[in-house]
Amino acid sequence: MPQIPEKIQELTVGQLSARSGAAVSALHFYESKGLIRSRRTSGNQRRYCRDALRRVAFVRAAQRVGIPLATIRDALAELPEERTPNRDDWARLSEAWRSELDARINRLARLRDHLTDCIGCGCLSLETCVLSNPGDVFGDRMAGSSLLPERRARKPGAC
Repeated sequence: MPQIPEKIQELTVGQLSARSGAAVSALHFYESKGLIRSRRTSGNQRRYCRDALRRVAFVRAAQRVGIPLATIRDALAELPEERTPNRDDWARLSEAWRSELDARINRLARLRDHLTDCIGCGCLSLETCVLSNPGDVFGDRMAGSSLLPERRARKPGAC
């Protein structure tokens, strides 16, 4: 990994890519979505502040656990622009996602624990499926897939 001297306060897109491990196209995408910012030189080249390295690392880590980009963007908007975010800044943001991540972990554990049964089941009704219908919340209302709307009674002669 190339080292960038401390005296250099701005990074080219190539330097940011090399240091962060993100493809140049990903960095352009992140910028288009408002996740990172750059300034343009007189030659129209992008220059990123050094704190973009931490922001890109944060984006990539959040994406790996399934946090939507809009949520990531909103979180990054809360970070200070005038300085590199510190440990307290990151801790505050990650705490806000803890309950969402806990719920996701629970759903994934349920999927892991019941996936073999589900694949072999072939029920197609999803009436009592622990994955699609946890707690059988639809079982008392109707049979069949919980994703299909209830059919209305047809009038005689109607299609």
